[in-house]
Amino acid sequence: MDNLNIIIRVATAADKIYSKTITDEMESSAKERGTGIAKRSPEYIDQKIEEGKAVIAVTSEGIWVGFCYIETWSHGEYVANSGLIVSPQFRKTGVAKAIKKRIFNLSREKYPEAKIFGLTTGLAVMKINSELGYEPVTYSELTQDDAFWDGCKSCVNYPILLSKGRKNCLCTAMLYDPKDHYKPEETKQFFEENKKGLERLLRFKKWKLLKPFLKKDKNGNNNGNGNKSSTRILVY
Repeated sequence: MDNLNIIIRVATAADKIYSKTITDEMESSAKERGTGIAKRSPEYIDQKIEEGKAVIAVTSEGIWVGFCYIETWSHGEYVANSGLIVSPQFRKTGVAKAIKKRIFNLSREKYPEAKIFGLTTGLAVMKINSELGYEPVTYSELTQDDAFWDGCKSCVNYPILLSKGRKNCLCTAMLYDPKDHYKPEETKQFFEENKKGLERLLRFKKWKLLKPFLKKDKNGNNNGNGNKSSTRILVY
């Protein structure tokens, strides 16, 4: 991967050749994390590409690197940047952050009045979102569109979401409101000053919310089931 050029751009019809690879990696990654995402078919990815609502990352040699797409809810009042996925061999190169920024900007271009939101279980994604101006919010501030929440059914943590009346789960909700938001510099500073506390909160939520669902063993204990390289990332 030395001296590699990675190109990040809005996906085109020619990129449909990667759709099956993208959905396979989404499913594999979710299983590895022990969480879940709304399962998507290659045909659904094709649709997002056709609508101009997807961002893709590829190498200059045509190797697929990463992907993300836009979904709209509540008649366009809310927008979600969904399905962010990076091929394992290209992780920790900064490409996820670059894709996230490009899809965020595309969302702002297409839906300038919409609230952009996301759900995440990872501190790394929270950091990226904070740098874009997202703020942690309660679930009540997100879309209440049933179609969105139905997408959580394929997640292994869906029973937790239901048990909390869709008001809480392992994921942290984050929101960017174009009409009422702090500057990215402020939300970034907030994250840096509070990341240790946020990390503890994520661990606590995982322990607290998962505890009732964990099986107990016979002793009554709960059981749950390198080298530097030169990489250029070009964003269009």
